[in-house]
Amino acid sequence: MTLQFSSCVAALMLAAPADQSPPLPDAVLDLRTPAGASAAGVQWRYTDAHIVEASNPSVGPGNAPTGAASPTHDIHPRIGTPDFDGAPWQEISPDALESRRTAGKLAFGWYRFAMTIPERINGLDTKGTTVVLELTVDDYAEVWVNGQLPLVLGERTSSVSGWNAPARVTITRDAQPGRRVDVAVFAANGPLSAPPSNYVWIRSATLDFYAAGRGWVNVPTPVETSITRLDPALDAIVAPGARAEKLADGFSFTEGPVWVPSVAPPKTYGGGGQGGYLLFSDPDKNVIHRWNPRDGAVSIFRTKSGYSGVGGLNIGEYHQPGSNGLTLSPDGRLTICEHGNRRVTRLEPNGSLTVLADSYNGKRLNSPNDLVYRSDGALYFTDPPFGLPKVFDDAGKELPYSGVYCLIGGVLTLATTDLKAPNGLAFSPDEKYLYVDNWQEDRKVVMRYEAAADGSLRNAQVFFDMTATKGEVCLDGLKVDRRGNLFVSGPGGIWVISPEAKHLGTISLPELPANFAFGDGGWLYCCARTGLYRLPLQRPI
Repeated sequence: MTLQFSSCVAALMLAAPADQSPPLPDAVLDLRTPAGASAAGVQWRYTDAHIVEASNPSVGPGNAPTGAASPTHDIHPRIGTPDFDGAPWQEISPDALESRRTAGKLAFGWYRFAMTIPERINGLDTKGTTVVLELTVDDYAEVWVNGQLPLVLGERTSSVSGWNAPARVTITRDAQPGRRVDVAVFAANGPLSAPPSNYVWIRSATLDFYAAGRGWVNVPTPVETSITRLDPALDAIVAPGARAEKLADGFSFTEGPVWVPSVAPPKTYGGGGQGGYLLFSDPDKNVIHRWNPRDGAVSIFRTKSGYSGVGGLNIGEYHQPGSNGLTLSPDGRLTICEHGNRRVTRLEPNGSLTVLADSYNGKRLNSPNDLVYRSDGALYFTDPPFGLPKVFDDAGKELPYSGVYCLIGGVLTLATTDLKAPNGLAFSPDEKYLYVDNWQEDRKVVMRYEAAADGSLRNAQVFFDMTATKGEVCLDGLKVDRRGNLFVSGPGGIWVISPEAKHLGTISLPELPANFAFGDGGWLYCCARTGLYRLPLQRPI
């Protein structure tokens, strides 16, 4: 089999919170029995693994492994190398998986097998089913599927299990009979810090089959979608009859989504080879969540996402201490607006945070809300005081205005103070214009500025005015598609506005969206109060 290493950064992984037990599958193959293994064409093999001496670059600038070579250790055989396929693999019977292997103490081994999705299991047609491999090793396991270790951040069904816990790996959500899958399992005795005298063995190994719409997944559920069409041009953006889907709910307040693409730059987090996913904030709960489209699971990506105790205030004084806006830099690094910490930070691939901006002219920022990069790396962000405990009247507010800022080459400049409460912002496709909207009940406007190369904003114009529209809900998230159409969170829903400032229509979901992100497959992902939704758009977006 062809083997490659996952590009994910293990140091960034955060354990997902405990979830409910998975539902009962519709059919099960026990791969520890000859009958179960035979039904999937499984032949188990095993070889010992050992610690060997190796060298590795020492820590260099930015904590990267770029320094002089230094002695360390590695695992042999290592998956993805010729030594792995050439190891002395021993064929073992499925009913011998409980046989103890290794010599005990600090000991390691590899199991491997290839399997083929069968056509039927106990009367269940497997086509289109979700197939989950559940495997428990005494004591630890790492499960590689088709040469990849799925170390995507925040996975609820994890390929890595600890202390006799089951590893649950979703093989596919759309099974095709006859499909071949290669599995390799690295097994370790433990605990590693106090190696016991016992050995490595497999406690359980099953293939669980779930009929379509079942499994340890959140199934997208169509919801009532009202689309007010004011211009036929909307049909080229949102197809007639389009319906939104609810992906998950039960949050306090969802905000600031960003789509991490399936074909991602090297410095993203789990993008390489793992498929795209959505990150979004819950500023009330001080966390960033991750939604996985492959099984619908929502898990914790980052805790203490916007407030870590700095500033001398108790977290209970804040209404929204957590992160808000999220975006990716041109080279794929997650950039975060932190409300409680009153700063903009960038998450590096090694797990460290770089503070990009936290003050202006010696005074602390209010609470950065939303942000956008220009393709040349210039970063613009809005800074209303909504993250402060008492908002505009907060005693800790140090700046007399709510600015829009630009960061270029480490230098922060104040681009404009035109708006009392600047919120969402986005560039036109040619990056000539920057749009900024305003959360202010008596001035619900979208401003348009010419964005100069030096970061300054010129020729301010009211691009669109919703002030006359009734409702206390003001303007929040703002995104622009490839054709230059604006999507603005306003009274009643998502306002779609043409590049010529014509209101094409309004999309209303069961909850009012706060912000949006465009994702793979032509989806518009919507963070809406307690729920997460998506709406199909006409491509390209």
